[in-house]
Amino acid sequence: MALTVVMSAGVLQTSAKSLPVYRDPSRPLDERVEDALSRMTTQEKIDIIHAQSKFSSRGVPRLGLPDLWTDDGPHGVRPEVLWDEWDQAGWTNDSCVAFPALTCLAASWNPEVSYLYGKSVGEEARYRGKDVLLGPGVNIYRTPVNGRNFEYMGEDPYLASVMVVPYVQGLQDCGVAACVKHFALNNNELNRHTTNVIVDDRTLYEIYLPAFKAAVQKGKAWSIMGAYNYYKDEHLCHNQRMLNDILKKEWGFDGAVVSDWGGTHDTRQAITNGLDLEFGSWTDGLANGASNAYDNYYMARPYLELIRKGEVGTEELDDKARRVLRLMIRTAMDYTKGDGEMCSEAHYDAARRIGDEGIVLLRNENRVLPIAKAQGKKILVVGENAIKMMTVGGGSSSLKVQHEISPLDGIRAAASSCGMTVDYARGYVGDVTGEYNGVVTGQNLNDSRSAAELIAEAVGKAREADYVIFVGGLNKSAGQDCEDSDRAGLELPYAQDDVIRALAAANPNFVVVNVSGNAVAMPWVKDVPAIVQAWFLGSESGNSIADVLFGEVNPSGKLPFTFPVRLSDSPAHALGAYPGVKRADSDVWDLEYKEGILVGYRWHDTKKIKPLFAFGHGLSYTDFTFGKMTADRAETEDGTVTFTVPVTNSGNVAGAEVVQLYITDNKCSVSRPAKELKGFAKVFLQPGETRDVKITIDRDALAFFDADRHEWVAEPGQFTASAGPASDNIKTTVKFKLK
Repeated sequence: MALTVVMSAGVLQTSAKSLPVYRDPSRPLDERVEDALSRMTTQEKIDIIHAQSKFSSRGVPRLGLPDLWTDDGPHGVRPEVLWDEWDQAGWTNDSCVAFPALTCLAASWNPEVSYLYGKSVGEEARYRGKDVLLGPGVNIYRTPVNGRNFEYMGEDPYLASVMVVPYVQGLQDCGVAACVKHFALNNNELNRHTTNVIVDDRTLYEIYLPAFKAAVQKGKAWSIMGAYNYYKDEHLCHNQRMLNDILKKEWGFDGAVVSDWGGTHDTRQAITNGLDLEFGSWTDGLANGASNAYDNYYMARPYLELIRKGEVGTEELDDKARRVLRLMIRTAMDYTKGDGEMCSEAHYDAARRIGDEGIVLLRNENRVLPIAKAQGKKILVVGENAIKMMTVGGGSSSLKVQHEISPLDGIRAAASSCGMTVDYARGYVGDVTGEYNGVVTGQNLNDSRSAAELIAEAVGKAREADYVIFVGGLNKSAGQDCEDSDRAGLELPYAQDDVIRALAAANPNFVVVNVSGNAVAMPWVKDVPAIVQAWFLGSESGNSIADVLFGEVNPSGKLPFTFPVRLSDSPAHALGAYPGVKRADSDVWDLEYKEGILVGYRWHDTKKIKPLFAFGHGLSYTDFTFGKMTADRAETEDGTVTFTVPVTNSGNVAGAEVVQLYITDNKCSVSRPAKELKGFAKVFLQPGETRDVKITIDRDALAFFDADRHEWVAEPGQFTASAGPASDNIKTTVKFKLK
């Protein structure tokens, strides 16, 4: 085959005149797919729809179609494992930048930062030769004990929908497919393989599907990962209603549905119910011999034998192969995407910026924060989370990092730059282990002292310090913020409440930094003047925390979920709708979402239950004043209204505020929440500056899902638009009518 090589704009290019259609990048995507499909044997079609190793699936060597390589995300690119095993491959060049957890990204309320996140992690994945990154996750925060909430984008479907789209776009602009997960209703880790979710259609469409729909229709996601649990008594990795009826037919998804690892259970259901690419059906690889070989996966030899026997046709196979080919051409066969980069200065800067924007200042009585920089002042840092590496552990998002700046190291660096000294006390002993899937932190956190001795040391030092910073919260151990397990309750582990109370009594300049991806109980909240929600912040954790504590960054993060006072204030637990009821004749747990659409702040607002900290809450080192909101029309026929909210920085520090717009349907034929988030905008203001923030809604913001008609309905009548800096802090309202 003769190829013509030319130079264009300094880039080496190859003439496509003699290329087959499927290899010609100038031809339309579907033409390339159909051409490749027409050249493939039935065996080759089977070969590309299931794994050939832990994280790769086979191409077609005869046609020059490359293998597909996947890798865990969404917070960074996971280190290499052996071909057939979970053990580390022992590479020395697979360390990555760990980006903040997706709860932190959601807390930024900034779509621009979301694009930066996706692009940065995409460049790292591309450098490592990955075609599909297994993320981002957008399952809704239904209960604060879900061990995997830290990987998701909070409790509100609108916020998650807005924030997921730029991430997907940024990632795929790098030629790496997003694999949005876990579709759907995977809202608890306890019994995740055996839970059958019972949910009405209105709740499904209003709460649990919007973020996935946005990722597909607006983000144009190239792949979706199924969930482990059941819906309508079918596994969600091969589920007729969810994958075929909704995802592919209603939403027009043209990408590939990828199974979660071990999520496939039946060949015939996999054939007919929408699964396209099977991974991890035996997660021990070939350890148990030929019975676990990849050719024996449900969609491998068993599928081929059914075709050869004439028991099934090849229509479904062709559709699966088309979708995998489409994924392959978009990623592995995109030879223009460049090499990417890894562990670059730009990526560390991005991780730090995301952390800076996502940290939430929950409480700041007497303006304890920011810490006043003064030569010779003494700071005491207390708590295991100030020194414990948090990038290792937690499940599939565990990473091997080039470096991780601890909170203690970040605070020390910031303090030393202004002549302050930092001391440390352990305070409590939690999880002293530091290993996950062969990645070892190398930290020795063992401490044999009693709880009383640890508290006594911390209190003694606290009395001599000018500031005391307690860094605690959760970690990524089983039973905390961790895949495959849920928390036992809302309380802080390791008796941290005792340490916090003792420190609060010892020093009035006291700050609690809570590191977690979940809400925690704070029975001491009124005794602690300053509280910071810091999330799992990745490689630049300590620097981001120090940026906020010392005022180098004015905090602008807002909570993406509600902090309840107690677990029984959370709707799923108030109604006894967790973890479900075990069937007498099987291992399946039926879990009914009894709270319906009243998830998170919708429940608290509608039932008038005061939260500890509300959805959308987040303070600043400056003050903002909201002027009177106006609407560009009093009546609308198509539902389109533009609201204008004047916002003034009335303090003396530059900072950013998030204007949150909520909509209330004042009279409706169905029950609706007290209000629902339908718009937001983050605005940066200099001291004294005023800016008119404009937010436009359309008919979708006014509609509810009518399950009987299976359509979205916006009923004519009066609505109220409310704006403020948090769901419980409404500053201005305006009424309007839908004609």
